[in-house]
Amino acid sequence: MVEGITGFTALYIFMLAAFTGYEIISRVPVLLHTPLMSGSNFVHGIVVVGAMIALGSADGFVEQLIGFVAVVLAAGNAAGGYVVTERTLEMFKKSKGGDK
Repeated sequence: MVEGITGFTALYIFMLAAFTGYEIISRVPVLLHTPLMSGSNFVHGIVVVGAMIALGSADGFVEQLIGFVAVVLAAGNAAGGYVVTERTLEMFKKSKGGDK
């Protein structure tokens, strides 16, 4: 029989993940921010797939509604990340013409 994660174990894992994520992200140099954003956009794509799987396995109306909202938010997050990355990369391109 497989048992799920209990409340305190889930809270401990969440707190450990939050602390580790904060420590890692806070030490990223500014020059690496844009490549890191591109990598995180890939992760957001995986989140969209996970949300779609959760929506596909939903049984009741409430579960389907939560799954649909998860898919919409995950897709919006992924698309927004690509837009922000593209705008950031545009700032580093040389301007055309004689502008200084």
